Amino acid sequence: MSLNFSPLNQLPNPLTFLLRQAPMRARLLMLAAAGIFTLLLVNVFAVGLRTIEERLGALGWTLGAETALEQRITIVAIDEKSVAQVGPWPWSRETMAQLVTALDQAGVQLQLHDIVYPEVRPGDDALLAALQSVSGGAVLAQVPVLQSEQIVRTGVMTHALSGIGCGAEGVPTTQSFLANNAGFAGIPKGHISPVVASDGAVREIPAIICVEGQAYPALALSAFLQAVNSQSWSATIEQGGSFFGPSQLLQLDSYPGLRIPLNDSGNMRISYRNAPEAYRAVSAADVLAGTADVSLLEDAWVLVGATAFGIGDIVPTPFSGATPGVELQARLLGSLLDTAIPYTPRSAPTLLVLMSAVFAAVLLVMVGVRERVSSYALPMAGLLLPVVALTIHIQLLGSSDIWLGWVGPTLYSLTAASALMLLEQARVRHERSRVFNNLNSYLPSDVAKEIAYSLPSSSINARRCEATLLSADLRNFSAFSEARPPEESAALLHFFFVRAAEIVEQYGGRIHEFKGDSLLAVWDGHDTLAASQALKAAQDMQVAIDRDMLPQHPPEGLEPLALGIGIEQGPVLIGSIGPAHRRTHTLLGDTVTIALRIQEMTAELAQPILIGECAARQLSDQKLESQGSYLLSGLRIPHVLFSPPLSDSASRRNRPEQVSLTLISGGRR
Repeated sequence: MSLNFSPLNQLPNPLTFLLRQAPMRARLLMLAAAGIFTLLLVNVFAVGLRTIEERLGALGWTLGAETALEQRITIVAIDEKSVAQVGPWPWSRETMAQLVTALDQAGVQLQLHDIVYPEVRPGDDALLAALQSVSGGAVLAQVPVLQSEQIVRTGVMTHALSGIGCGAEGVPTTQSFLANNAGFAGIPKGHISPVVASDGAVREIPAIICVEGQAYPALALSAFLQAVNSQSWSATIEQGGSFFGPSQLLQLDSYPGLRIPLNDSGNMRISYRNAPEAYRAVSAADVLAGTADVSLLEDAWVLVGATAFGIGDIVPTPFSGATPGVELQARLLGSLLDTAIPYTPRSAPTLLVLMSAVFAAVLLVMVGVRERVSSYALPMAGLLLPVVALTIHIQLLGSSDIWLGWVGPTLYSLTAASALMLLEQARVRHERSRVFNNLNSYLPSDVAKEIAYSLPSSSINARRCEATLLSADLRNFSAFSEARPPEESAALLHFFFVRAAEIVEQYGGRIHEFKGDSLLAVWDGHDTLAASQALKAAQDMQVAIDRDMLPQHPPEGLEPLALGIGIEQGPVLIGSIGPAHRRTHTLLGDTVTIALRIQEMTAELAQPILIGECAARQLSDQKLESQGSYLLSGLRIPHVLFSPPLSDSASRRNRPEQVSLTLISGGRR
C-alpha cells in the first residue's frame, strides 16, 4: 500500500507567505497570529491555566506574609486536645452551651460559630438559651450547597437580606442547603459555603447566595450586621464604575463605610496576606476547663470551629495542604475589618492586553537589532517577559490587594517570542539559501557547498583526483564581437553557455568555469563511462550549437563561427587558493593544460572535436581516427590526437557549398 501525500504538499505554507512580505509586516502578522493562538490556549486549557495562575500568583502574599498577631479575632478550636479531653465530635448540646457561656463570661465581644446544628437533639433548649443570653450576640452557620447536583434540604434557612434581587446576574443560586433546625430560627445566621476550585483549594466565598428566592449573606457579613445590632438586614449591589475598581460593589445599608468588592460571579476573594501563625487560637478544652488565657478572648470576635484532623473541615491553601476551614473565615473577617478585600479590576482584561502589547513592542525592538544580537535577545526576552508579568502581578497584590493576573501576557510573550524566532530562523535560512543558490550559479554545487559551510582560510585547500575534462571554445567570436553590437554578442554568448551547461549536466558532468568565450567542464573519474559521457556531451553540443545558435551566414568579411572541443583525462588538483578575503576556486594540473591545448588544435586541424590519447584509450569502441602526434604549445612531450567520426550536420558545415547551375539555351554566341 502506498501513501499519497500530494494534497498535503499542495497546502499553502504560511512561512513562505510571510517571507514574501516586508519584514515589519511579516513580524506584525506573526505577533497577531501569536495573539490568536494565545486566546485559543487560554480557552482550551482554562482550568489548568487558572490553577497555575492562582498558585504562582499567590506568591504576592506568601513571599512576604505578615506574621503580626491579629488582635481582634481569636479562633476557639475544637482541636485534637479538645476531642481527647471532652470526647469525640460532635459534642452534646449541653457541652456546646457550656462553651458558649464560658466564652461570654471571658468577655468575648461577638461569637461566630462555624458550626451547623441541623438535627433536633436533647439539650437544644440549653444551647438556645446560652446563645440568646450572650451579651455581644452570636451568629450560627448555615450551608447553601453549591457545586452539587444532589438536592439536600435539611433544617430551615433564616436571616435573609433584603434589597438583593435573586434574579440579578452575579448572585449564585441553589435549591439545596444544610441549615439549623427550626429551634434556632431566632439566632442570626450566615452561610459558610465556599467556592471549591478544581484543585480543591478555596480562594473565594460568595457574598450572597440565593436559596428559594431569598438572599443569604456570608458568615463574615452577618457578623458585621450583628455587631452593629442592625434591625434590618438590607444591602445593595451596584456595578463598578471605576476603571481600576472591582466589577461589583456590595454595600450593607446599616454599615455605610463598608464597600465590599465582588467579582463578576458575586464572590469575595480570600486574602492570604497573613501567615497562619498570625491568627490566635485557643483550645476549646481550655475554655471549658477555665484555663484559657482570658486576654486572648476579652473584647475579641471569636470564631468557634473544628480544627481536628478527621472531622473533615480541612482545605488546601497557599500555605498548607491541610488548613482548617475556620481559618478561612478568620481571614475573610480580618479583611473586612481592614477594608482590604483583594479584587480583580474590571479593566483587568484591558490591562493584560496592554501589557501584552508592550511585550510585543519589546519583542519587535529585540528582533530589529543586529542578527547576532537578536539571536540571543529574543530567547532572553521570551524567558524574562513572563517573569516581568508575574512580578507586576505580585507587586500589585502585595501593595494594593489587586489581583491582576499574569498567565495571559506570559503565554503571549512565550508564544510571540517563539513565533518571531521561527520567522527569523526561516528568514535567515531563506536568505542563506538564496545566497547559496546565487553562489551555486557561479560555482559547481559541491564547491559552492564547501565554500558556504566552511570558514575562509589563507592556506591552500585543494585535493588531488582523477577527472575527465572537456574544453569548448567559440572560434572567431572575438572578430564577431568586434563587428556586432555588444548586446548581440552577449545574447549569443549567453545562449551558448546556457545550452552547453544543459548538455553537460544532462550527461553527468558539471561546469567548472566560464571564461571569455570558452568553458571548462569536469567529469569525476578517468574511466570509460566518464570519457563516453564527455564525448556524447561534445557531440550533442556540436549538433545543438551548430543547428540552433551559430549564424549560417556570417557578416561579410568574417569567418563563420565554429565550436572547437577538446577532451582529455588525467590527474588534476581541484580546490581554492588565495588570501582569506579573496579566494578563487581553481583547477590545476597538466591535464588542464593539455585539454586546453587540444581544444586550440581543433582550429588548425579543422576538426570540431579532438580527444587526447589518455581519453582515447577509454573509447576503443568509438572508431576514433588518429590525427597524428603533435607537440602542443607550451609542452615538451608530443601528444597523439584523435577525432570521432563527423556527424552529418558537421560534415555538411565543413564541406564547401556547391553551386547549382542550370544551362539555358539561346542568347548570343
